[in-house]
Amino acid sequence: MSQKLTILFDLDGTLVNTAPDLMRAHNFVMKKYGYEERELSDIKKLAGRGSKVMLKKSMHAIAELSGKVEKTDDVVEKMTIDFVDYYSKNIVKDSTLKTGVLDFLSWCKNKKISMGVCTNKQEHLSIDLLKKIKIYDFFDYVAGGNTFNHNKPNPKHLTETIEIIGGNINKALMVGDSETDSNASKAANIPFILVEDGYTEKRTEEIYHDHLVKDFVGLEKIIEKYL
Repeated sequence: MSQKLTILFDLDGTLVNTAPDLMRAHNFVMKKYGYEERELSDIKKLAGRGSKVMLKKSMHAIAELSGKVEKTDDVVEKMTIDFVDYYSKNIVKDSTLKTGVLDFLSWCKNKKISMGVCTNKQEHLSIDLLKKIKIYDFFDYVAGGNTFNHNKPNPKHLTETIEIIGGNINKALMVGDSETDSNASKAANIPFILVEDGYTEKRTEEIYHDHLVKDFVGLEKIIEKYL
């Protein structure tokens, strides 16, 4: 029997402030391969589409600034392997839950709301992070960037997760922090709640959303309208 409402969540920048640990892994790899390290504000703009995309975007940005355009595909593959290896061993050094997350997830659980995670982070890293930061047990399913043959902004990442959970696409919401989440939600025709200060290069007003929140404090007031 399906629950009356399903809520899907992005992970990085939405549920968890992962940028500090992503930055550490990113800079470890960049330094190893002789590239420039980046600051926290840069990482927030680069994250959101998975580690390989983040590294590729970072290297392209550096190439544009230096005027040196290099073929990066081969080296990015090696860098991604090293990134995942380092990051997996240092995944919760400085990462923290977004304000209000724990109380909100507890409220949802008490309301018998089904919950899932849809992230472009690799599945095993996502599950490990959720377990180590102690919120894994709230979720009915975790769909990482490599769980299916497609990921956000492809709407199937959301709709197939809802199907696996046993939810109803007409009784579902998505909570995220970037245009990647927004575009997937819009394509799936699922209402989208945008969390401010996300991991994106875009301004809030440039990202389509049905609701805008600073963090998870008081978010239940919005959710109650959909119960």
